[in-house]
Amino acid sequence: MARIVACAVVRDDPPRVFLAEDEVTLNWVLARELIARTPGRELSPGLRAQLRQALRDERWATAVALWMENHPEVDVYPSLDLHTASDVELASLELAFTPLFDG
Repeated sequence: MARIVACAVVRDDPPRVFLAEDEVTLNWVLARELIARTPGRELSPGLRAQLRQALRDERWATAVALWMENHPEVDVYPSLDLHTASDVELASLELAFTPLFDG
C-alpha cells in the first residue's frame, strides 16, 4: 500500500529533490537545506530580514512561501504516493482490473 509523502524539486542543474513524510517536515527541510544555506548578500535586504525572522520564529511554511515568491524555480508537491516493494507483490492481481485488460 502506498504512503503519502511531500516532495520539492529545485530546478537547478542538476535538479535537487527533497522528500519528507509530510508538508510540515518538508518546509523545515527546505528552510534548513535551501533557504538558510543561501548567502545573505545574495538577497535583497527586505527579503533577507523577512526570511531571517521567519526562521528565528520557526515559521517554516512562511519562510518557504516567501522564498518561492522570489525563486520560482522551486516546485512543492504536498502529497505524492510513495510506492514500496511490497506494492509489487500485488501487481499481477491489480493489473487484471486495469483498462488495458478490460474486454
